[in-house]
Amino acid sequence: MPQVSIARLFEDNGDKLKLAWIAGRDGGTKDLNSELTKDSSKGLIGHLNFIHPNLIQVLGASEVNYLNGMEPAASARTLEQIATRDLACFIVAGNEHAPPPLMSVAEATQTPLFLTPLPSVELMWMLRPYLARLLAESITEHGVFLDVLGMGVLITGDSGVGKSELALELISRGGGLIADDVVELFRVGPEIIEGRCPALLKDFLEVRGLGVLNIRTIFGESALRARKNLKLIVHLQRPAGPDPMQMERLPLNACSQELMGVEIRKVIIPVAAGRNLAVLVEAAVRNYVLQLRGIDSTQEFIERQAQQLNGEKP
Repeated sequence: MPQVSIARLFEDNGDKLKLAWIAGRDGGTKDLNSELTKDSSKGLIGHLNFIHPNLIQVLGASEVNYLNGMEPAASARTLEQIATRDLACFIVAGNEHAPPPLMSVAEATQTPLFLTPLPSVELMWMLRPYLARLLAESITEHGVFLDVLGMGVLITGDSGVGKSELALELISRGGGLIADDVVELFRVGPEIIEGRCPALLKDFLEVRGLGVLNIRTIFGESALRARKNLKLIVHLQRPAGPDPMQMERLPLNACSQELMGVEIRKVIIPVAAGRNLAVLVEAAVRNYVLQLRGIDSTQEFIERQAQQLNGEKP
């Protein structure tokens, strides 16, 4: 289960967000985890909210003025109601002073309290992508993940089908390696899956007969990518029969594969002697880009054929 402690959040973002930890230091071990973020009644981060309490409660000028306008005892009672064990921390933004009741509640409940000079909206803009990446739902897939012509492509197939050899050729043609063998996939948005490489496998590509190659050393920094959004799956398939052309030649319906609730376009390429798979993968990427722009070559051909049969000029 992906999680991040408040101490790590402070360490990773302290300089960038100019955070100052002024109370609740004993609460640094509190965790934000993906199970909590799935609860629809809780927001990950937002302005102070008593009805649907955010896991990270941000106080700007309006929220601070609201608390200062209350009697100290009433303010403390109200804050105690939301300072539950699920609450990660308070952040007072925009050079505002933390109200004394907030300081007291943070210490009493061991809830970290931070100050930042950044405006509250800017603070949330900067923290949301960080939290989304760390707490994203994730799975691992077997295959090779590459940047091909600017698009994230996952090459899959049975062991020994030639995935790594194909990846090596695509890298030599200007592609970029993200991960080989084990690919970590994170759902960082409703329709966005990001692929990354496990730390242990970073920079390496295993090719049968050659062993493990260090792509950074052989091809340089330009042959590597840290992460990429997955857009296309290319599945290498050995034909079931002796004739590779037994497979469907003109697929009328686009193929896709669901990963963590997101539909990803999938192309199946038969593997046979003499086929230039690197060229085929690049062609598949270019064709998918055209389809995203509304240009479908197969449908265009079918329409032209229908016009010809009806005696119309194409």
